[in-house]
Amino acid sequence: MNAAAAGPATYPFVKGHGAGNDFLVLPDPEGRMRLSAAEVAGLCDRRTGIGADGLLRAVRCDATFEAGGMAAEAEWFMDYRNADGSPGQMCGNGIRVLARYLVNAGHCPPGALTLATRAGPRTVHVPHDKPGLDGPVTVDMGRPRLSGLADVVVTVGADAWPALHVDMGNPHAVVFVDDLADPGDLASPPVVTPVDAYPEGVTVEFVVRRTPFDLALRVHERGVGETRACGTGACAAVAALPAGPATGSYTVDMPGGRLRVSVLADGAMRLTGPAVIVAQGTVSV
Repeated sequence: MNAAAAGPATYPFVKGHGAGNDFLVLPDPEGRMRLSAAEVAGLCDRRTGIGADGLLRAVRCDATFEAGGMAAEAEWFMDYRNADGSPGQMCGNGIRVLARYLVNAGHCPPGALTLATRAGPRTVHVPHDKPGLDGPVTVDMGRPRLSGLADVVVTVGADAWPALHVDMGNPHAVVFVDDLADPGDLASPPVVTPVDAYPEGVTVEFVVRRTPFDLALRVHERGVGETRACGTGACAAVAALPAGPATGSYTVDMPGGRLRVSVLADGAMRLTGPAVIVAQGTVSV
């Protein structure tokens, strides 16, 4: 990790999670950090680093070329990296954790704040009555896109299922199964074909529909592995429902907890769930 020539030897961090999907937040308002993939992976390693499913660098839009075009809409940019160091476009749990940090640190007031992502600006709502370390936070996720890919198949061992492609700013392959145990331990990434369908990788959801508005899922996240929750994955699962989702509120249960997905009349989605800050400190690499 390289900072400006006169930068400190150690860097502040905050750790938080959304339904067990955990992240490191590195404040970098002036955009001085240069994080290599190996350095990100080292910080996210659960044995030799701090440990996390991903890393969120909090940088002002006007301090980074990557988000400069969104500076008129958003002050802060979420530079999201997967645990393997690869960049990610969008993260539904991560953006709620980042919003919680920005409010707690005094960078933004509670209420509605717009954050820039590689998938575009997203508005996050941090309640005025619960601006502290925990409590629900809601993010406007936009409209899912289901077109573009056909005949996608997900294979785990000897089992294979047809999958539906859903774009929530990042790519998902959604599979409906009879039991969440069907895909096994997910120690290895599921095989997704055709092989050129997702050249940058894909997050795979295995979903059980328990009632019309109640789902349960497991997820194998690209660049991470099986995670305890996935916000964009919860939205993708609802979007992939047969005949399409009805307007209303859906509960999505995952190993790490429950998220709520609201489908609005125009097809846009809102994601609500916990965003909890659990630790802060300094780290050097």
